[in-house]
Amino acid sequence: MIFAAAQLNPTVGALAMNAAAIAHAAKGARVGSARLLITPELSLCGYPPLDLLQHSGFVEDCYTQLQTLADKEARDGLAILAGFPDREITPTGRRLYNSVALLDEGRIVATVRKQLLPNYDVFNEKRYFTPGGKSAPLVLDGRKLGVHICEDGWNDDQFWQERLYDSDPVAELAASGAEMLINISASPWAVGRDIFRTQMFQHSCRRYRLPGVLLNQVGGNDDLIFDGSSVVIGHDGEIQEEFAQFERDARVFELLDGHERSSTDTIHEYHLSETGKLKKALELGLADYVTKCGFKDVVVGLSGGIDSAVVVAIAASALGAENVRAIGMPSGFSSKESVEDAKTLCRNLGVRLDLLPINGIFDGYLTALQPLFKGKPFDVAEENLQARIRGMLLMAVSNKFGTLVLATGNKSELAVGYSTLYGDMCGGLEVIGDVLKTNVYELAREYNANGEIIPRSTIEKPPSAELRPNQLDTDSLPPYDVLDPILHAYIEQRLSKRQIIEQGYEPALVTRILNMVDRAEYKRRQAPPVLRVTTRAFGAGRLMPLAQRYTHP
Repeated sequence: MIFAAAQLNPTVGALAMNAAAIAHAAKGARVGSARLLITPELSLCGYPPLDLLQHSGFVEDCYTQLQTLADKEARDGLAILAGFPDREITPTGRRLYNSVALLDEGRIVATVRKQLLPNYDVFNEKRYFTPGGKSAPLVLDGRKLGVHICEDGWNDDQFWQERLYDSDPVAELAASGAEMLINISASPWAVGRDIFRTQMFQHSCRRYRLPGVLLNQVGGNDDLIFDGSSVVIGHDGEIQEEFAQFERDARVFELLDGHERSSTDTIHEYHLSETGKLKKALELGLADYVTKCGFKDVVVGLSGGIDSAVVVAIAASALGAENVRAIGMPSGFSSKESVEDAKTLCRNLGVRLDLLPINGIFDGYLTALQPLFKGKPFDVAEENLQARIRGMLLMAVSNKFGTLVLATGNKSELAVGYSTLYGDMCGGLEVIGDVLKTNVYELAREYNANGEIIPRSTIEKPPSAELRPNQLDTDSLPPYDVLDPILHAYIEQRLSKRQIIEQGYEPALVTRILNMVDRAEYKRRQAPPVLRVTTRAFGAGRLMPLAQRYTHP
């Protein structure tokens, strides 16, 4: 049997547009003489639809689009697997399922319902969906297809030391005589997740001696970035076909009698470094956030420091330099070198740079506050005032020109609160808010891999907020090569203070950093959305109380 698989980039809620993308993929499938077109999880409505699922009419509109798709496209020998939210009215209420429909001969032939509903990290599917019943293969032309949805393939008792669920849908499918495995997914990317996901599916194919297709959504939806990275796996667990990473892609291939081959007899390989993947992920996440939210242009406050330089480089690559405006807002504490670095960066990228010195505005605020501040020394109030002036100017430009402000804070700063509410934290998206400072430097070097884009002096100079004379980040924080591993251990690995200290760190330092992270929660609650690139980003995947008094023993 010849299959087609379309690695789509849906827009959440754009039902007609998503259906049109499936219809376009169907045309390509017909050209390749495919019998079945496979599309990702919830491909009709986009993933994750969140509380749209609770909105009156949304589920019904999805079903209408599904019927139209079946009538117009699932004909002339082409069947389609399309993901959709499936509602069932019962005597006890209206149940909703995360489902995939098999469309053939102009109608909905069968459905498969997701059994294992993730309820951790950024996933909250139990809020919306009811678990489906025991898995059974779909039958098409006498072939038994082991169709299952994303998490249903994540519970193998040989692959996992600790399982989250009692049942294993893949084992059920294999026991029911499935002849191949088809996993349709909307599995977001995080560093290392693509490799892990593929290895897990390879294990399932190898264990049950079944060929398989793992088809993943691609694109950015809100803070989540989906990498695609779909694969076709042989019954021996070997990769037969690799789809593009962080790009739309579609393939036609044949699976027959245990022998797997592409229609082109070519294995396409996509192997990027982890930093290369991070770069691609952030660019995709930013590009889709901007376009799917209806923006075209972005504006960035460019200080000449490493963080804002990397954000401008990401934006220029993702959106085109002509759609990026940088604004330098030097004060009396900004070094001439930083201003020159900002100019050089924009010249290298072809990005427009406007300079708006803030000395006069800052002096005006100090004059207005003088009756209240009289006799008080210069401190964090005056430092944060400069950041808030810059935030105000950026938002004014945003309002006047309809551009999206990109915040430039990194994960290290957000973690310990080394940022200013309504200042450098203002904006519509925090692009590198899930990237530790040490990884920001790696990104800068990645952008310079084929020639200097980000000035070397920006990368080599000691980091500084430049809000007071001779200021350095290390005046307030440990060196980032010390700070970041502790933050990684606490936030992403969720280790206790004792466990972190056992790694060789000074107890007083660990206590101080953990307290800083906990105290800064109120700031993060007011931050823009953060593009998620790790397994524990600030936002929906890490929900901590604000009013709490837990102390780390």
